[in-house]
Amino acid sequence: MTVNTDRYQSAAARYFEAWNATEPESLAKAVAEAWTADGSYTDPLADVTGHEQIAAVIAGAHEQFPGFVFRPLGAVDGHHDTARFAWELVNEADGSAPVAGFDVVTLDAEGRIRSVLGFLDRVPGGA
Repeated sequence: MTVNTDRYQSAAARYFEAWNATEPESLAKAVAEAWTADGSYTDPLADVTGHEQIAAVIAGAHEQFPGFVFRPLGAVDGHHDTARFAWELVNEADGSAPVAGFDVVTLDAEGRIRSVLGFLDRVPGGA
């Protein structure tokens, strides 16, 4: 059985592009390219739907962690309309990564994200 991994890789690349956008215009554009109009993002700290709310969650992460970037950890795995991948939030100045997690995304037929279920594996203070 052959699985088209490019679809999952592309979706993850657009996802990270959105999470690493810091300027409001580039963030709005990246979110619109990555998610469907009614797409959602849910993790232990957020449960939002739509481009504006998703962009607000991402902007909030950058406010809390200025100078950090989201990077993939390992390969993207997927089947049918679902992909999963691990990530970490890295301080560009010293390379520390105080936050890490794992996301499961559901894609539409065009490969845009319909939903994200995020899990936090490592957070500051061990919470």
